[in-house]
Amino acid sequence: MAGWNKWLWGGLGWAMFGPIGGIMAYALGSMAENTQGFSRSQESHSNQTQTRGGDFGAVILILFAAVMKADHELKKSELEFVKQFLIQQFGVAHAQKRLKLFQHILQQDVSIKEVCLQVKQFMDHASRLQLVHVLFGLSQADGHVHPEEVKVIYSISQYLGISRNDYEAILAMFYKDTTSAYKILKISPDVSDVEAKKAYRRMANKFHPDKVHHLGEDFQKMAEDKFKKVNEAYQQIKIERGI
Repeated sequence: MAGWNKWLWGGLGWAMFGPIGGIMAYALGSMAENTQGFSRSQESHSNQTQTRGGDFGAVILILFAAVMKADHELKKSELEFVKQFLIQQFGVAHAQKRLKLFQHILQQDVSIKEVCLQVKQFMDHASRLQLVHVLFGLSQADGHVHPEEVKVIYSISQYLGISRNDYEAILAMFYKDTTSAYKILKISPDVSDVEAKKAYRRMANKFHPDKVHHLGEDFQKMAEDKFKKVNEAYQQIKIERGI
């Protein structure tokens, strides 16, 4: 297991401190890893506060665990979602290692409030929106978003400082009904065509993939899916209204 510390903590900044750092270090400790590298890394990164892909990756593992445990049932479909997510983001070799680490994180009792408050302090708004989007993707892995999982994701979004309107806009991307397109753009069905267009431009700017370019190319691809849903919502409204 030599090299785990270098692999895990390389490229991480603020996520090595506070409750997030404690959770990750404890998980490594559970795997009988020498955690001296963690302490050395803390000193070398003490002044780094910019969000990076490594920070995002560490946080998502912890929040994945919180959502999966919400309904007191660890589903095979959700584990497969996490596995495929890790493979897509980090490659097969690193995904296998992170999946082992994730299994130890699942065994911990985590305060999502403390974790999210740390994230809110250091992570930009666009990246926090991306976190919520990915969590809904996990929840829907089995074809059904469990109400208890929705409650946990909503709590996470509140702790992250995500507005109710932004939360509902993302939720509408996964729950489809006759008003979903309007919810995604955060408008009511009775707004004018001009207001609908303005709302589309606002949301397109907010969810543009360039907003999370600092998280790396793979996370940008995930953001593109959200951006695509905004475009699809506006196109649906245009068709309905004959614009």
